[in-house]
Amino acid sequence: MSSTQALRQFGDGPLSRITSRVYILLVVELLFLLTTLPGLLPLVLLGRDPSNLPLVAALLVPVGPALSAALYALRHQRCDLTDLRPAALFWRGYRANLRAVLRVWVPTLLWLTVLAVNLSYRDAVGLATWWTVPLLLIGAAVTLCAANALVITSLFDFRTRDVLRLAVHFLVRTPGVAVGNALLVAAAAGITAVFSEVVLAMLGSIAALALLRVGDPMVRMIREEFTP
Repeated sequence: MSSTQALRQFGDGPLSRITSRVYILLVVELLFLLTTLPGLLPLVLLGRDPSNLPLVAALLVPVGPALSAALYALRHQRCDLTDLRPAALFWRGYRANLRAVLRVWVPTLLWLTVLAVNLSYRDAVGLATWWTVPLLLIGAAVTLCAANALVITSLFDFRTRDVLRLAVHFLVRTPGVAVGNALLVAAAAGITAVFSEVVLAMLGSIAALALLRVGDPMVRMIREEFTP
């Protein structure tokens, strides 16, 4: 048996695949924390007061590119111990998708911040109580569209307006993806409320993997119908 065949067999077993998956997730998590650290540290020190919402949005800007890079790395990395390159793939995805992701991520943060501020200071701005439900629904729609757009931008090379069209299109076409993303967002909100942003950040690679798994039907349809 040649050395190449031996390496392939060594990298194809169940234990090897589990080991490689853990290694990939750990590396991606460390890089995710590294790239979000400039915003994460000040965010932990902020009080949970509505007046801090614009600053919170600004501190969350690095999360978008970091999450996109994690999605890219986890999607393209094979579970083969002879070919593990999660760090290289993370940085490749980070550089390649940085501008495109920010064009989606920053407007999303702005929209959600405006909605959150209006809801928090409803009485001060003279907003009728019945506006609460429509604003919450708008916030949910923006969040779910942003989740689709983030996955699409991370894995495909489309223009921003096409990404947004696809994100809205698949929000309706793949309701299972929307429900899955809604559950992930609810889980993230629950973890942040009960524990802290630090705990959520420490689950960054797990969240990216879950986002990929939930969005897989959408990704397959886009690959089949919208790419050569």
